[in-house]
Amino acid sequence: MNYIGSKYKLSSFLKKTITDVLGCDLSQKVFCDLFAGTGIVGRSFKNDVKQIISNDREAYSFVLNKHYIENCETIAEQVALIEELNALEPIDTGFIYTHYCIGSESGRRYFSDENGQKIDAIRTQIEAWKTAGTINDAAYYFLIASLIESADKIANTASIYGSFLKELKKPAARKLVLSPADCELGISSHVVYQKDANVLIKEIEGDILYLDPPYNHRDYGANYHLLNTIALYDTFTPEGISGLRAYQKSSYCKKKEVFRAFEELIKQARFSSIFLSYNDEGLMNAIDIRKIMSKYGRYHLEKKAYRRFKADKTENRNHKADTTYEYLHILEKAY
Repeated sequence: MNYIGSKYKLSSFLKKTITDVLGCDLSQKVFCDLFAGTGIVGRSFKNDVKQIISNDREAYSFVLNKHYIENCETIAEQVALIEELNALEPIDTGFIYTHYCIGSESGRRYFSDENGQKIDAIRTQIEAWKTAGTINDAAYYFLIASLIESADKIANTASIYGSFLKELKKPAARKLVLSPADCELGISSHVVYQKDANVLIKEIEGDILYLDPPYNHRDYGANYHLLNTIALYDTFTPEGISGLRAYQKSSYCKKKEVFRAFEELIKQARFSSIFLSYNDEGLMNAIDIRKIMSKYGRYHLEKKAYRRFKADKTENRNHKADTTYEYLHILEKAY
């Protein structure tokens, strides 16, 4: 997926740094990815640790991680399910077509008419199978994860869903093909939550806490609202030109709240090793972060240069550099 803040290109750096810092066998460690997003970092540790605790408050993230992190079984009749869904006829009465495609006179063009109708047909059938007991939870999340990723490939956006393009770009004009979200199976003890991070941190404990909160004012609930809608497939009245659903802006996206929220998170964390990913253009700077983390144990810093996410260069953001720095703030906590 084209995802702001994705750690896909940085996952090797993160895993090596975390492993080197700990300098021990991780097989009996509990690893928590508290702001999981698409779950890339958690996936890289999936079969190296005793347990993954994955969390994100966004519905699309919960679905992806229920499949990629928590799944520990082969999906029965996976090929047949995908083939049956791909063979469905589009429907013109579904929520996505009605509110997010130009042909329904919504004024929005997130998907071509045919693709919007096909998304509705597939999502409706998945829900019908789940309600009838035809598929279990593992298959349910596998199929929705497959739909989210497949729909994202043909979305008519400049990578995020805060706005749509006026004309269909070439990938958006292609017909939707549901592709399976293949994943590496893991052990059965991994667990996925959908909670506010500052609430969940009081309920869990472990060895390694990985933090990748939003860096700036752009909230994921707005940037990926349509993926949340595909995940939930509920009924609501979309708002504004973008067709937003109601969402609560994260404290980590608010300059007046981020420092309080971050320090409270570090204070409450019952983990011996804490790793915070944050770049050099966030609401908190490296000095702010060091001051807060140093209160609670021994602190040090690693950093790596990487290419800027392409959406940052297409949304009227006048960044001068093509690269930015990812900072990995490290705390050995005394508690």
